[in-house]
Amino acid sequence: MRADQEVVVGQSSTPTVRPRLDGLDALRGIAAMAVVLFHFTTQFDKLFGHESPPLLSFPLGHYGVNLFFIISGFVIFMTIERSKAPMDFVVSRFSRLYPAYWVAIALTFTITHWLGLPGHLADFRTALLNGLMFHGMAFRIPHVDGVYWTLEVELLFYAGMFVLMMTSRLRYVHGVLFALLAIRVIYFVALQFFGISLPWIIYRYLIIGQIAWFAIGMAIYRVTFHSKEKNSWLDWSAASAAVSVLAIVESPGIAGMAIVFGGLVWGAANGRLRLLANPFIVWLGAISYTLYLLHENIGWSVILSLREAGIGVNISILLAIAVSLILASLATYCVERPAMSKIRVWYRQAKARAAG
Repeated sequence: MRADQEVVVGQSSTPTVRPRLDGLDALRGIAAMAVVLFHFTTQFDKLFGHESPPLLSFPLGHYGVNLFFIISGFVIFMTIERSKAPMDFVVSRFSRLYPAYWVAIALTFTITHWLGLPGHLADFRTALLNGLMFHGMAFRIPHVDGVYWTLEVELLFYAGMFVLMMTSRLRYVHGVLFALLAIRVIYFVALQFFGISLPWIIYRYLIIGQIAWFAIGMAIYRVTFHSKEKNSWLDWSAASAAVSVLAIVESPGIAGMAIVFGGLVWGAANGRLRLLANPFIVWLGAISYTLYLLHENIGWSVILSLREAGIGVNISILLAIAVSLILASLATYCVERPAMSKIRVWYRQAKARAAG
């Protein structure tokens, strides 16, 4: 997943915004690669078992997803503030997420059925229903690829922010964040100290488990762009509350990781991380969304097929990474970007016709 190429459909990016997004895109590229390495080493070994230990294992790579959530929290305000109308926001999110996602479903379904992936193959009906993107939370339909669960979390986050936008309640966003963080602590205390499991549906649909990460990103955006406002102390308070909640319900180590991730996002947004200008990392950032969507099940199928052909574990992992990068590049430059551009051009033209 990567930061928006253009955050708005009704207005072009300004020169000061594009470099910030480039840095955030690059940071997402690093996060995506961390998740890829985790799935091809640690997770593959857990599910299928490597014949021998790979040279590199990345057991903490799954925390790249948490970095994604922080970046999404940062970018959402940029999207909202540059949307002139609610439909600007809707079209921006739809064109950003769905075309590449639909292609990822088709490729994953086709390749995994071709190469084989025991225990992880979806039938055709499941694949079709996956096209909704909210299939799991709404209908309990299995994912064609396990990473899709994070897209549902993103959709719920967008929906919540859209409701605040539509009802002109964005000025109360800090109060909403504090309330959700408090609910997270209540769920934790109820389970840990009283053995009470509170309703799952509230926890799921209010993204209670992930809200702290989004809150950190939102606070960083506000501190970066609105530090001179009178209520800027609320942004620092929200970030501090989010980190504190993570320390309570997760661990001090996770809270420390959140601080590090937050610092990286701040550094990327402010051009302080020169490493992110490296051409390879910039490229990873450009393909990060499709890389994230396409790597897991396809990569596992490739590794299993190569193992059956007698190829060693390290070469198999490298080839699976190469396949993932190639597919992600093709999907990005042949589908994601052209489709996003065409949808947004069509929307701007329709909007102009309606206004004229």
